[in-house]
Amino acid sequence: MDEKWILETGSPLPMGATLSSEGCNFSLHAPDAEAVHLCLYNQAEQSIAELPLPKKTGKVWHGLVKGIKPGQRYGYRVHGANMPQLGLRFDPQKLLIDPYAKRLTRPLVWNKAQYEGDSAEMIPKAVVCDNDFNWDGVEKPLYGPDEIILYETHVKGLTQQHPEVPKKLRGTYLGVASAPVIKHLQALGVTAVQLLPVMAAMPEPFITEKGLTNYWGYNTINYFSPDSRFAIEDPVNEFKTMVKTLHQAGIEVILDVVYNHTAESGDQGPTLSFKGIDNSAFYLFEMNEHGAVDFLQYSNNSGCGNSVDISHPYTMRLVLDSLRYWVEEMGVDGFRFDLAASLGRDPHEFSASSGFFKALRQDPVLQQAKLIAEPWDIGHGGYRLGHFPSNWHECNDKYRDNVRAFWRGDKGLTSEFATRLLGSRDVFKKGHRSIHSSVNFISYHDGFTLHDLVTFREKHNEANREQNRDGHGHNVSENYGVEGETRKPAIIAIRERQKRNLFTTLLLSQGIPHLLGGDELSRTQLGNNNAYCQDNEISWYHWKLNERKQDFLHFCQAVVALRKNSVLLRNLNLEDDSFCNRHNVVSVGWYRPDGRRKVEDDWHDADNQAFAVELQGDDQSDEHWLLLFNASDHDVRFSLPELSADIAWRLKLDTRYNKLRDLPEISVTGHFLQSEKSISVFRKRKK
Repeated sequence: MDEKWILETGSPLPMGATLSSEGCNFSLHAPDAEAVHLCLYNQAEQSIAELPLPKKTGKVWHGLVKGIKPGQRYGYRVHGANMPQLGLRFDPQKLLIDPYAKRLTRPLVWNKAQYEGDSAEMIPKAVVCDNDFNWDGVEKPLYGPDEIILYETHVKGLTQQHPEVPKKLRGTYLGVASAPVIKHLQALGVTAVQLLPVMAAMPEPFITEKGLTNYWGYNTINYFSPDSRFAIEDPVNEFKTMVKTLHQAGIEVILDVVYNHTAESGDQGPTLSFKGIDNSAFYLFEMNEHGAVDFLQYSNNSGCGNSVDISHPYTMRLVLDSLRYWVEEMGVDGFRFDLAASLGRDPHEFSASSGFFKALRQDPVLQQAKLIAEPWDIGHGGYRLGHFPSNWHECNDKYRDNVRAFWRGDKGLTSEFATRLLGSRDVFKKGHRSIHSSVNFISYHDGFTLHDLVTFREKHNEANREQNRDGHGHNVSENYGVEGETRKPAIIAIRERQKRNLFTTLLLSQGIPHLLGGDELSRTQLGNNNAYCQDNEISWYHWKLNERKQDFLHFCQAVVALRKNSVLLRNLNLEDDSFCNRHNVVSVGWYRPDGRRKVEDDWHDADNQAFAVELQGDDQSDEHWLLLFNASDHDVRFSLPELSADIAWRLKLDTRYNKLRDLPEISVTGHFLQSEKSISVFRKRKK
């Protein structure tokens, strides 16, 4: 040992690298290791010392190194048996990332030559961090569920081509916090940005070897470190600055987190961190024919080679510590959990009362965070929409598919469409789940953009170099006569109207609206519905808008504002729903075009593609709305509900019009001619 380093026994807690006035305490959970060596590096990542941690307490190795300062680079080499058949994969030639590292020196990129033998050159070094950041008293916005409007985006994609963002800041956390981006988000009216993964990740070897990358970042290797590919110098402080600036602007930050698998893949995958520290505890394994654990067969509920065993006490603690860290130290407001069904496996079968769900619910920090589930994985029994605990929100793919199909013109969907419009209470039961349980979406990062949804009938993923075999084939999309872009005015007109219909439906639906960032800009991915490996203009936002795209942006802003300025349109509390004891609606009326109330046979009429819904607020509300939907290919004459002599239905929105300024200021009684494939929104007002 280099004599300048003074090593003491230190403490097993807290985990990771913790600074104090004496130095830095290092703690690593490695119960089956025979020895753990702390490797120190200089700023150039050259080795300067290798120190054996002197003490093992229970399952944790630890030591305190005197004189360590913030910025010190480090990693671990863990010694022990290498018997994969027994779950032991110790290899001191592999430099390992501390699972509790708060910062890494650089992005982790696969390099076969650097990995073979001693892997230190390939592996980024962990950085000892302090918590020195001034939040200046900025507090979290703390929006209620009825106020949330999610905007899913990618740090780089959002900012890389914005002409008003300084070049140095493009593609970075600070770019998201720049004035032009903040201005756009505020003008659109979103209350939260939902960022695609920002935890340190490694692109899969097969992608890297094709000359591509995992642009989305769904291949995490550390649960605490913000990815340095989005930073200029210090990813920790720059991430905090982004959060602070967004909070000042009244915008929350939701992180898309990947706790279901890691970048270490399966049996033949690389050893980068967890696998070389406590492989048998961290990952979930299949059972052999004799009912014993087969440590050579990693469970693969993620489709990415492995599954994290959240049911193991150490792993659950690691994930909970990570979540608390992002909330308390990094300032985020909530999480969207990728393949969240995996987190409820206890260990192999899903349970809404799993240990992880119970731990989250009782945690004094995390019970305040917003929790959004992608409620499925690819494992047995993995589709769990509607099965999560009541404190969760769930991404509703039934909403996506039905709304897409209804507006495409598919027959026999009116009944289900009405159910989706009022919160999908067939999935999220009244009295047990909030009307805001459903996260409604038309488009998501993994699929067509809104513009491509009305421009392409088939996926076009050739740029991914997988012969167009990747990506989902069930897109429920339509091209309206030409596959791809066209100059034909009639086709352009119907595509733009359908975009307005889809966007308006999303904002008029009960639940939490999820907007795919860039849809408001008419962003296209050229028909690619799986652009996970496209770190280029296929994925980046284009900010130079022609008149047609400007018109659609202004329309989106107006529809968001319409929702935000109404209680009933975003928070409908029905009398027969005991989840809340406050009810704000007198009646919900469903009407046929002839003005008669719909009966059961009307809902089952496959040719019925037009209907009206009336929302009448209680005495404490002056809101009284009438929404007209017509998905058919012809105009429909509606008989409107009768009102008193001095009252009329005032038109507030009509998707038939390309430009907001073309919307007539009219009040209607009696009848209204509803245009084909359109939505009209009326509010009761005095004449």
